[in-house]
Amino acid sequence: MSFITDNQLLLLLLFFAAGLVGTAFLFRKPAGHRAWKLADLVWVVLGGLGALVAVLAGLYTADSSRLDRQIDVAYAASRAFDRDAARFRLRFCDPAYDPDTAVLCEKVEFLSASTANNADLPLFIAVTNDVAPLQGLRFLFGGRDRESEQEMRKMAARADAFDIEQFLVFTTLDAKTQAAIDNMRRKVPAIAGDYIILAQSYDDLIEQVGKLKDEWEYLQANAHILVLQIIALCLVSFAAPFRLGKSVVELRSSLGA
Repeated sequence: MSFITDNQLLLLLLFFAAGLVGTAFLFRKPAGHRAWKLADLVWVVLGGLGALVAVLAGLYTADSSRLDRQIDVAYAASRAFDRDAARFRLRFCDPAYDPDTAVLCEKVEFLSASTANNADLPLFIAVTNDVAPLQGLRFLFGGRDRESEQEMRKMAARADAFDIEQFLVFTTLDAKTQAAIDNMRRKVPAIAGDYIILAQSYDDLIEQVGKLKDEWEYLQANAHILVLQIIALCLVSFAAPFRLGKSVVELRSSLGA
């Protein structure tokens, strides 16, 4: 699969060149010859196959658009959590108001560290758009050099290995934190309310990244559609010279008559 996607332009040119060679041999045949009729049939069959695969690829493109939207949602959730965490620390944690506030500040620091200091989470959100399987279908100036291609594969492997379960072990409302919130609701309700908002932002972040992981895995599982599309395009490239040659021969025959 990687060979086909990495060398798709070369394959298209090779199939087109093979079609040109075959057409050159058929030029010896007169217009209306059975060989030209067979060539026309090949064009119709392969063209129909290409159209069918194009429809499937269109469905895949729609699915990849869902991944793009989920990336945007995950980014938004990440920014919301970072913003809420920074605001909470700035308002209440320098210094902490009392022991209960200190408990909440410690929890905020822990939750922030669980995402910001873990390379996999920001990496996964950042690279899924670049290494999504649909990006493998590129032509002419759309390709990458070998070093960039290897780097993309490494990041794709890390995205595949990303495990959302490692973040689900962290809870925003454990017993100690809940007790501190209950105390702060009686003393300074604003602090308790801000922490609840922060906890919701964290939970939303984990939920959205989990959905992003699911979308990524779905597209990876159906990436073979892209290979089928490339193969279909190669077959159409092979058949196109025959159809063109048939038209040229018929035109030449009509002009000669």
